[in-house]
Amino acid sequence: MAVSGFEGFEKRLELHFFGDDPAIFPLGMRKLEFESLEQVLEAVQCTVVSAVGNSYFDAYVLSESSLFVYPTKIIIKTCGTTQLLKSILPLIQYAHHLGLTLSSCRYTRGSFIFPKSQPFPHTSFKDEVTYLQDTIPSNLCFRKASIMPSKSSSHSWHVFTANDSAHTLPHLPYHHDNELLFTMEICMTELDPILARKFFRPPEDGKSGDSAGKEMTELTGINEINPDALICDFAFDPCGYSMNGMDGDWYSTIHVTPEDGFSYASFECVGSVNDNIAHVLRKVVKIFRPGTMSISTTCNGFGNDMWTQMASAVEPLGMKCRSFAMDQFPAAGTVVFQTFSGRRKSV
Repeated sequence: MAVSGFEGFEKRLELHFFGDDPAIFPLGMRKLEFESLEQVLEAVQCTVVSAVGNSYFDAYVLSESSLFVYPTKIIIKTCGTTQLLKSILPLIQYAHHLGLTLSSCRYTRGSFIFPKSQPFPHTSFKDEVTYLQDTIPSNLCFRKASIMPSKSSSHSWHVFTANDSAHTLPHLPYHHDNELLFTMEICMTELDPILARKFFRPPEDGKSGDSAGKEMTELTGINEINPDALICDFAFDPCGYSMNGMDGDWYSTIHVTPEDGFSYASFECVGSVNDNIAHVLRKVVKIFRPGTMSISTTCNGFGNDMWTQMASAVEPLGMKCRSFAMDQFPAAGTVVFQTFSGRRKSV
């Protein structure tokens, strides 16, 4: 393991808003000027490198991960030494100008590979929680912070949620035709070195980040995870890759730090409990063949069969479920955290 390197593990922030004027909702936070978003990202210390939108939301690939803007929801996911939590206050202020008020906040992350390199307030989970408690408004009175453990001291899942009393379970995606939806966050380390090389660009290839990213998407099979998704991808120089996928109002995102010694990849998506989750998981594991992997799933009101489906999907690929933790968050659903590791097999 390298003494220091690029921090792949992301910090993730999800904010939900509400307003009394129904005329706000068709666009809501999507009305924010691009210059306003740039100012928010400047506080976080990252920039936009590519963007795409549809009739439901806007998706931005950042220099460090991704930003999704819906009418009443914003998701920011940033890696490296970004200061993600510093986006909260400006976003609250910009929302206020649009007639919107913060109704819920969720912050999640894994365990940093290089924790001592993180700037305040990300110096520890305790510091992050203190900062969150001091920053979010008092109407978000249902609050909980939790570190969900695993059998490995280097893998735990950190969750903070805060919700107001009037709006319950805002974090969970809307039901589609009575289907119950979930958010799944996968973090992978110790990537197969041969597969990780696909996320390096040839020296002086003369291509733009967009065109090189499109090549990586097709070369690695990322475009086959969800063939229906519109993909906005970007390849960094000399290495690294990010993509956002749009499928109606569902998003997906992948970020890759391929350097040997601290290799990392993440995959996040929204899905239905009735969908073929096994197909998605198997595709992701085959693309990266990680030595270790964690899956965090957020949902409300579904049974244990989903967790066993996940474990049985990746077990034939050499990944064994090593730990399982579940925690409930007031007015914010249930989070399940699973970790996997095992010897690599030919897939």
